[in-house]
Amino acid sequence: MTTNSENSVTNSLQEQYIIDANGNKTAVILAIEQYEQLLEDLHDLAIVAERHQEQPISLEEMQKRLDEHGAV
Repeated sequence: MTTNSENSVTNSLQEQYIIDANGNKTAVILAIEQYEQLLEDLHDLAIVAERHQEQPISLEEMQKRLDEHGAV
C-alpha cells in the first residue's frame, strides 16, 4: 500500500489517499482538524434536514422568545 497526495485549488483539504496494488483509492487520510470540521458540518446538515419542514418565524417572534427565556 502507498499514499498519494492530491491538491486542488478549489478544495482546501490536504487529503492523502491510500492506494491498493491496482492503483485504486481505498481510503483517505485527513488532518484531525479537517476530520472534526467535516463531522461538525455533517451534524449541521443533519439538523437542517430534520428541521426543513418547520415554519419560519419572524425576527420579532425570535426576539420575544429570547426575552421570555432571559437569553437576551
